[in-house]
Amino acid sequence: MRSRIAAITAATALVLGTSAACGSGDTSSDAGAGTIHVLVYGDAANKVEKQIVDTFNKTSGVKAVLDTVPGADYQQKLQTVITTPRAPDVFFNWGGGSIQPFVKAGLLLPLDDFIAKDPGLKDNFLSSVFNSAVVEGKPYGVPMRGTQPVLLFHNKKVLADAGLTPPKTWDDLVAAARTLKARGITPIALGGGDQWPTLMWFEYLYDRIAGPGLFQRALGGDREAWASEDSRKALATLKQLVDVGAFGSNSDSVKFTDGGSPALVAKGKAAFELMGSWYYSTQQDANPDFAKSGLGYTGFPAVSGGKGDPADVVGNTNNFYSVLKKTKHPEAAAAFLKLMYSDEFVKAQLAIGNLPTTTGTAGFLDLSASPAYSKDQYELVKAAPSFQLSWDQAYPPSAMTPMHTAVQQFFDGRTDADGFIKAMQALPAS
Repeated sequence: MRSRIAAITAATALVLGTSAACGSGDTSSDAGAGTIHVLVYGDAANKVEKQIVDTFNKTSGVKAVLDTVPGADYQQKLQTVITTPRAPDVFFNWGGGSIQPFVKAGLLLPLDDFIAKDPGLKDNFLSSVFNSAVVEGKPYGVPMRGTQPVLLFHNKKVLADAGLTPPKTWDDLVAAARTLKARGITPIALGGGDQWPTLMWFEYLYDRIAGPGLFQRALGGDREAWASEDSRKALATLKQLVDVGAFGSNSDSVKFTDGGSPALVAKGKAAFELMGSWYYSTQQDANPDFAKSGLGYTGFPAVSGGKGDPADVVGNTNNFYSVLKKTKHPEAAAAFLKLMYSDEFVKAQLAIGNLPTTTGTAGFLDLSASPAYSKDQYELVKAAPSFQLSWDQAYPPSAMTPMHTAVQQFFDGRTDADGFIKAMQALPAS
């Protein structure tokens, strides 16, 4: 998940600062006392991670310790600690390019042996999702949390008061933005201060206009894909929405990670927000009444004349747990991963609006915090001809900062289409 909190707290820093004494460097055996450290992205979904850790610790001699890093700092912190004695035993990631450098550096444990002993670590998950963490033919991650398609969320009352309905086409969205702006409402909330929420608009427009093939070519090393006619059309289309004032005048000073942009929607100061499906759990945690009755959602609008299927989705296929090769407790780590397909895990994730990708999830959808939301998500993902991984997770981590910079500079008008294309062509190869 990408929902993030703004800064590392002193308590978190203290926990991580003491990891060297009891993390991967712990030399006690699996049969006796010891700990495994589980590093996760800090956000509203941590309540489930805490619950699963508690369940694990009730029966395991080796105890799991949950370390959380606020999302805005997670990638940087992981990069900092993964080669040190403070490295976790198990850590949260997005699969794909996010773990590829760690695999190449020989830091991760292939999960073949785990799966040989417990085939359920693979067979109990949808294969299309599980394979997102297969690198060079070997599995390096087990799905956790849930699938996270990006949806267009809205405040039902704001739209109704303006006489609007959720947009089905791009032209509908542009027209709605003009209407809302005239009423003194920010049409679209955007946590531009985090940069990655802005990227979602590029991802969807490129898919709708060019289809998924353009990005796949670019990811595979075809740098000319970024200079194509479809690429320029996607940039011009996004500029159209920016130029009508759809995102307000200060989106760069607003963040999703500190709750700023979701609050604008919940309080009726903005109408829409494009965000991953974790948005429901974010609003449920911060604004439960709004989440229950005032929050609406749709897929991303179709673009007339586009080559992409309107049923395509972008986002994160899932999050994953990977295991460090140097863990002293591989058996305990395997036992912990086993809980990721348990009924308890599935029910707990559904209770906060997440959609796990186990093969048994469909049987529990009625137990979700919002059954209709979970079923709609499930059908959306199931029917999608293409599920494109977020660009900044598909590329290796070294591409993230230059990619975010290119996105923000184009969005803010500080560079033109040629500047954006040149920056994307210069990204490090996957």
